[in-house]
Amino acid sequence: MTLSPRAWRQSALRGGLAVALAASAWTAWAQPAPNCDSRQDPAACRREAGAAREEARRGGLTAPVEGNAGANAMARCQLQPAADRADCEARVRGSGTGTTTSEGSVMGGGIIRETVTPIPAAPATPRP
Repeated sequence: MTLSPRAWRQSALRGGLAVALAASAWTAWAQPAPNCDSRQDPAACRREAGAAREEARRGGLTAPVEGNAGANAMARCQLQPAADRADCEARVRGSGTGTTTSEGSVMGGGIIRETVTPIPAAPATPRP
C-alpha cells in the first residue's frame, strides 16, 4: 500500500504523538513523586501522590489544623485506664515529674514517648 505524502505525514504525526505520549507517561511513572521518602516503595508513593492529587482536584483535601495532632494524642489518652491517664497526658505534653524522651517516626511505625520517674526508696526500718 502506497501512502500519499499528506497521508504519510498524518500517519507519522499520529505515530510520533503516540510515542511522545508514551515516553511522557513512562517518564512521569519512572520518576519518584515529590516528597517521597527514599525508604518508601516508589510505586506506593506514586499511588499515594496520585490519590492526593485526585482528592485535591475534588476539593477534599484540607490543610492540617494547628494543634490538632496534640488534641488527637490527648484524646487517645482518654482511652487509657483511669490509673494511667494522667501519666499518658504528661507524656504527650512532655511534662511531669520525670524525664520524657521521644524517639521514632511515623515512617518507622510511630513515635514512642517514654517517661522515667524516679521513685525514692522507702526508708529502711531498723531491725530489732
